[in-house]
Amino acid sequence: MQIDGISLVHILGIINFILLLFQMFSGQHWIHVKFGIHRKVGLVFVATASLHGFLAFVTAN
Repeated sequence: MQIDGISLVHILGIINFILLLFQMFSGQHWIHVKFGIHRKVGLVFVATASLHGFLAFVTAN
């Protein structure tokens, strides 16, 4: 699957990397966010990482 010539797996990988950085920085208190935001972003991270892994497994040759 592709969007504008870029694989959906790659797009989800980039999104996951950004979410991972946000989680690390907010967990280390380098950026200050409320705990609820940190938790919700963590849930989004789990969902996108699962989708990323599933799509990578399905589309592997």
